[in-house]
This record gives sequence, C-alpha cells and structure tokens, in this order.
Amino acid sequence: MIEVLDVRKDFGDFTALDDINIRIKKGTIHGIIGENGAGKTTLLQILAGIYDTKEGKVLVEGEEVYDNNKVKHKIGYVGDRNQYFKDYKIREIVEFYSGIYENFSKTDFQIYNKIFRLNLDKKIKQLSKGMQMRLSLMLNLSIRPEILILDEPTSGLDAIVKKDLLDILIDQVHERELTIVISSHHISELEKICDEITILNKGKIKYQSNIDEIKENVKKLQVVFEGDVEKEIHQLENIIDIEKIGSVYYLVTDNYGEVLIADLKEIGAQLIENIGITLEEVFVYTSKIKEGSGIDE
Repeated sequence: MIEVLDVRKDFGDFTALDDINIRIKKGTIHGIIGENGAGKTTLLQILAGIYDTKEGKVLVEGEEVYDNNKVKHKIGYVGDRNQYFKDYKIREIVEFYSGIYENFSKTDFQIYNKIFRLNLDKKIKQLSKGMQMRLSLMLNLSIRPEILILDEPTSGLDAIVKKDLLDILIDQVHERELTIVISSHHISELEKICDEITILNKGKIKYQSNIDEIKENVKKLQVVFEGDVEKEIHQLENIIDIEKIGSVYYLVTDNYGEVLIADLKEIGAQLIENIGITLEEVFVYTSKIKEGSGIDE
C-alpha cells in the first residue's frame, strides 16, 4: 500500500501541494487528474522519492520513500520528460540499467521492444520525444517494479502504441499485482483503466473516489419542469452545474439518489432522465465549482 499522509510541499513562497491524503491499494491503478499547475508532477515526484516534503510523509508498506534506496528500488518512474545520457546508445542504457537494478530483465526489454520497436544502436540524442518515452517505459517496466509512477506516459505516442501500452499496464497489474499511479491529460484513457482517481486543483484535493462510486453518485440529468423554476433550481443542494437549453434543464449532481429525485419532483419536474457522464465531464464540472462558478462548494 502507498500512503500519502498530510503532505505539503513548498517551493519558496509557493505552496505546490497542501494537505494531501491518499491511500492506494496494492495491485490497483490510481489516476491523478488536474489542470496545468495543479501539482500533479510534484506529487508524482514526491511519490517517487525525488522530492522531500515540507510536512507529512509518503509510506510504501509502512516505510518512508524519501532517501530510502531499499524502497526506491521497488519503484519505476517515467517522467513527462525523460533525459538520459545523450551520447549513449540504447543498448548501452540497457546495460546501465541492468547494472543498477538487480531485477532488471533484458528478456523483458526485448519483448517490450517487439512492441515499441526502437533501434538499439541509435543514440539517445537521435530519439524523438515519443521515442524517448517508449524507451523510458520499456526500461522501467523491465526493472519489474512493485510500483510504477507514470507522468503523461502516452505523450508523443501514436494511437496503436497507446493501446499496446494500456494493455501492457493492465496485464502487469493482473499478473504481478503491480501498483500504478498515473497522470494524464487524456482523461478518457484513465477512465478505461483506473480503479480510483484523485482530482487536484491548485495543490489541493478537490475530488477523490473510485470509478464505480463516481458513476453511481455523479450523474447528468435531463429534466423538464412545469412552469418557471429558475430560482428553485439554484436553491437545490448537491447540484454542481446547471445548463438550460430551450425548456430543458441539464443538471449535474454529485449526490444522486432518492432525496434529489424527490426534491426535483417537488418543484415540478415532469421528466427526469439520466443521460450519463464521463470522467472528463466530472473533472470539468468539479473544477468549475471550486473556481467559483456561482454554486457553493
């Protein structure tokens, strides 16, 4: 298990993360979502032991990560930008990794390279951003980590390679109980593979839940009322977004249930239809609330 306990991280006068608490079970995939500057990369680097915290701590199976080589050897980290020795050939980087990580598997690397297709005789400086991402993914998968931390891992990858990568990640979770923490702007990809998600906004957690709970509790409703109910709708609790098109209201709620249905009928709802919602819409709507969209938090 990974435990992020009361973590705060400052850079000078700037607070990048504040009061972050997350528990990630072994053998699950946890998604980190947020706008640029929300603190996603900082959080992932703290999880990987690159940064220390100002307050709080990060534990892996009860042991602190920072300045702990024993724990760090269990972690693979793929950044959104991956810089290696530019004049090294890929095969030289493979040898370098095999000398550092005792569990590094050259066989695994060769298997992954049948999918990612890199020329081992190319130098790092000859690789595009997408190729460097492929290399970093293969290297970190080949160390056979217990935890894999991924920051925008599909950046620069084409559609076919993206699908192959997601399939590999899911297989590794099932076969080895690999724990994955992944950040991506491609929220639809996270929706397909994540067990739980955390939404960050300006360094704070604004929403945290498993995917099943999101689909159970966060709903987008198409509602037709009898008469003018504009004022009454805005007084309803647990409505996080309101849009009106013609005579139809589209309401987003984060606490769907019998109480809300009863409240809608009480103010004149003639038709209430659940039209579903995507994880990307959840992110957009919850971000709007916290920015002060006119609906109280």
